[in-house]
Formats: sequence, C-alpha cells, structure tokens
Amino acid sequence: MPRAGEKADSSRMRELFTTVAPRYDFITRAFSYGMDATWKAQLVNESHLKPGSRILDLACGTGDFSRLAEERGCHAVGADLTLRMLEQARLPRRVCADAMRLPFPDGCFDAVFIGYGVRNFPQMEPALDEIRRVLRPQGALATLDFFLPANAVWRRLFVAYLWVQGAFWGLMLHGRPRIYTYIPRSLAEFLSAAEFAGALEAHGFGQVCTRRFAGGGIALHWAVAS
Repeated sequence: MPRAGEKADSSRMRELFTTVAPRYDFITRAFSYGMDATWKAQLVNESHLKPGSRILDLACGTGDFSRLAEERGCHAVGADLTLRMLEQARLPRRVCADAMRLPFPDGCFDAVFIGYGVRNFPQMEPALDEIRRVLRPQGALATLDFFLPANAVWRRLFVAYLWVQGAFWGLMLHGRPRIYTYIPRSLAEFLSAAEFAGALEAHGFGQVCTRRFAGGGIALHWAVAS
C-alpha cells in the first residue's frame, strides 16, 4: 500500500496540480505514448453506460471522462482536489472535493471513473471505501493509472524512463526539472496492477478485470461494487 511520504500531504498535491494544470493534457499524452485518449475511450466503452446514468469523474483533471460520458447521454459530475484544474476542465457540473471525503450521498452514482488519480490519493484505502459508498450496488468503477511492472528488471527501466521524461518536460515547460518527476516518485510508493486488483477485491469490489499496457506499467481496471 502507499507509504507515508510526500504525497501524504493533500496541500502539496493541490499546490503541485495548480502549477501543472495548464499543461496537464499535454503531459498525460506525452507520458502515455499518445494513447491516453484511446485508453479512456476503452474504459468508457466497456463500462456499458446507459443513457441517463449518473457518473462521477473523480480526480477529473481536465474532464475527459465527463465529456465521454456526456456523449453517451449520461449525467457526469467532475470532482477534483484542485480548483485550477476544475477551471481548466470547464465542466457544467463540477465540485472541488477530496477523494477521502466525498460530498455525495450513499449510492448516488452508477459509475465512477478515475484517470491517473488513485496513485496520487494521500490514502488509497479510505478513498476506495468512499468510492464504494457513493456507488449504487452493482455500480461500476473504472480506472486508468501507472503501476509498478511485475518484472523487476522492467520495473527499474520503466521507472528510470519516467524520471528522465519527467525531468525533460519539467525543464522544457517550467524550467524546473523536478516538477514532473512526481509521476515516478508517486509510482515508487504504489502497487503493481495485480496488487491493485487485489486491493479492489479487499474493499468490496467484485468482477475485477485488468488490462495491462507497457509491460504492466500502465493498466486499466474495471470492477463492480458488491
């Protein structure tokens, strides 16, 4: 599970994402090898959303999942810890919220989507409990994130690659090499895709399905709230 460290302070995460918000879309494309939009579309397409479904786009960033859901006739709410990120998203329904204390009643959403957010939650376990609380029974959770590859050699190479890429883009975009190394820093404290699937099951989710990319360094997960 995530250990105590830099990301344990929500205020630091808010400060970081306030800085990167204007470049967030570019960075997600760069770090996902240009596949970010395709993977998000897969998550939505294979979640079998019905028109009229209520969707929570948690840690919404610039609101990609909200827009994909709205295209399918769903009612999406974007939630993010960072006000500036919500301003970038420009969603009609948005709320500044902490994933560990969601301001929604029990069972009010049919699906929750999270893109690159779980890895950055200060505490993953209470966040998963909150997500399950706001989902209706048999509601869907779908996530996209970076993970630690299971193969030890590839894990070291993958994390090293992310460090180099993060330093490059931090220097190019902000004149600060460390700004985008938050991705490998947070990943070093995270899980493998298989371990995350196990965490979902431990927190009351079933029918967990995993699809891995980049040798397990990136993965999609689908699960159902029991």
